[in-house]
Amino acid sequence: MSKVQSPKSNDGTTSSGTYNRRRHNSDRGQAHLSRADIGLWTLDVGLAVTDLRKTFSSPSGESIEVLRGISFSAVAGETIAIVGASGAGKSTLLHLIGGIEGPDHGGVKLGEFAVDSAGRLELARYRNRQVGFVFQFHHLLPDLTAAENVSLPLMLARHDRGSATRNAFEALDRLGLATRASHRVTDLSGGEQQRVAVCRALITQPVLVLADEPSGNLDSISGGLLAGDLISYATARPAIVIIATHNQDLAHRCDRVLRLEQGRISEN
Repeated sequence: MSKVQSPKSNDGTTSSGTYNRRRHNSDRGQAHLSRADIGLWTLDVGLAVTDLRKTFSSPSGESIEVLRGISFSAVAGETIAIVGASGAGKSTLLHLIGGIEGPDHGGVKLGEFAVDSAGRLELARYRNRQVGFVFQFHHLLPDLTAAENVSLPLMLARHDRGSATRNAFEALDRLGLATRASHRVTDLSGGEQQRVAVCRALITQPVLVLADEPSGNLDSISGGLLAGDLISYATARPAIVIIATHNQDLAHRCDRVLRLEQGRISEN
């Protein structure tokens, strides 16, 4: 598998300002792991999750084994739904993959980057440049406009304000939210707010997107639009998109469905 660098402008963004449209055509049955540096590259990169285990202690001191040896792989261009009952460990699994928490045992690799053994600064760079997070509650800043919220990850990555703002407006336009770009978050509907959150997660063109119940508070129409946004991005980037969800319609639109039950995972 090859690594192809997208043309970049002086501000570090791709020259077209849009997602790379190269289709992924590798074997989806394996994780093809190639070297991935932490930057805005077009990568044929795989995710490998191996024997992940995680235990928490209850207030009474009881040990609760949430994950009991989770293993699966994914390749760029795939969308994967993680389904299971509330409390099954879906959020914990996403946190381990995203480097928010560390496992008690097992490993996570994105390309050649070992998430589970990375240091604090490496993990911060990984989360900022390689991973896009979408949460059930959008966590947008209410005093900022939609475009200002979307541009924040680029500003944190030290892009100049002008290019960050242009990219934010273009990204919102791709999701059909151009007319709402200058509106404050508090003036947007719940569905619009969550789609702005998706736009913010995708603005750095991550190769891995982790969405935790992104449609949990949305009606069916808004949830369908949001699902379309994520699935389209997975194909266009190409990227790995993993969605933890109770929404069966959303799950069935994904390439694969993994069920998490009693700390173990099985594929439907």
